[in-house]
Amino acid sequence: MEDLVIASNNKGKIEDFKVIFPQYNVIGISEIIEGFDVEETGTTFEENAKLKSEAAAKALNKRVIADDSGLNVDALGGEPGVYSARYAGEGKNDDDNIEKVLNNLGDTDQRDAQFICIISMSAPDEETIQFKGVVEGEITRIKCGANGFGYDPIFYLKQKGKTMAQLSPEEKNQISHRKRAIEKLERYLKDE
Repeated sequence: MEDLVIASNNKGKIEDFKVIFPQYNVIGISEIIEGFDVEETGTTFEENAKLKSEAAAKALNKRVIADDSGLNVDALGGEPGVYSARYAGEGKNDDDNIEKVLNNLGDTDQRDAQFICIISMSAPDEETIQFKGVVEGEITRIKCGANGFGYDPIFYLKQKGKTMAQLSPEEKNQISHRKRAIEKLERYLKDE
């Protein structure tokens, strides 16, 4: 069974990959290199995902997958974008980030937003390949729902009539931005 290394220290992401790719031996990079971390200096999700996958592929001399994802709010010029996890500042949490988005939006009716995920696959002496998943929605005025994490309680899906945080984990996994990017990766790997 071929190894599929995920350049992430996020156990939840690694478990998602294990479920989706049972034909591979999915390994989190921290199982191989303790304390592996790459500074995310890119200005786009694509740049940050590529930085992580290429650094890990070089360090391990094998194929590696990484992702970068977050929330873009149209009325905020694409913020929080690549700063989604630390939008309210270092040491802040999901609630602080949500509060900052809601405060910055104020009373505007322009609340369109997207969850975006870029998956990057790199290997030694090969060009990096990327796959994009997007979910369209809008930002609510208050938090609704207790599932998920991050901005899920304020990300409303018109087609579902619910926020991401009101969906069950199974429902969310069927439509999430990460799932959509992973499906493209999966099709690519099957065609190899």
